[in-house]
Amino acid sequence: MKEDRPSTSPSQARWLDRLSQVLLGEPRDREQLIELLRGAQQRELLDIDALAMIEGVLQVSEMQVRDIMIPRSQMVVVEQDARVAEMLPVIIDSAHSRFPVVGDSRDDVEGILLAKDLLRFYAAEQSEEEFDIQDYLRPAVFIPESKRLNVLLNEFRNSHNHMAIVVDEYGGVSGLVTIEDVLEQIVGEIDDEHDIVDDGHDILRHTDNRYTVKALTPIDEFNEYFGTDYSDEEFDTIGGLLMNRFGHVPKRGEEITVDHFGFKVLRADNRRIHLLQLSLQPNGGDESGI
Repeated sequence: MKEDRPSTSPSQARWLDRLSQVLLGEPRDREQLIELLRGAQQRELLDIDALAMIEGVLQVSEMQVRDIMIPRSQMVVVEQDARVAEMLPVIIDSAHSRFPVVGDSRDDVEGILLAKDLLRFYAAEQSEEEFDIQDYLRPAVFIPESKRLNVLLNEFRNSHNHMAIVVDEYGGVSGLVTIEDVLEQIVGEIDDEHDIVDDGHDILRHTDNRYTVKALTPIDEFNEYFGTDYSDEEFDTIGGLLMNRFGHVPKRGEEITVDHFGFKVLRADNRRIHLLQLSLQPNGGDESGI
């Protein structure tokens, strides 16, 4: 007996019909396809979330692992010879669920430790002297920097792995990547009114109190535009100043208020901020400044 397939709801049928109408123009290339999809969103044939995911899928097919990987220097690892008491602060402070376990150096990845697997150790009520990390290690998956993200996502799905160690052409570890890193490229921010990367301007004014600002905007340019007096002795860009203020590399959507400016991260990766939304706060904010 054939398995019954779920029927398409009326709303889904209407959405698919509208999408088919958008694509009837037979775009000649990817750029024209994206232009048609953005036009469809402006005509409310697609909602903005659907457009964001479609653009994300198209971008993933062009990107390589090196574009999004967490670099070697920022990897949170567990040392193979560490005691459980030494591992726990690392695991708790990072709030990650998976950790590369290394030997003499970060090039010597022995396997992957899942934080939840340590629950088995504590549930067994064993002493620390009885702990052998080899009993809890899972095999590490190694991939080249050049692997395409769409290929990697398919491999993650088929293998049920959620983390891979990235190696360079000489076999040295250059970073790591997780399935979450890949999925973020699909569900991240779209380049609509915030897309000022290639228009020659670092600061884009939308209203009297809302702007889009490139994180690489030089501090002296920011000062001149907004009449501020932030120092450029330690950092060259507004993104560098805000990274210092956050105390970490912020993720998309994180916000901070400094003086009478409200900053929201519109685009960022694991290494730096790319794009910011700036809102003027009439009542002032953090009086301590940057």
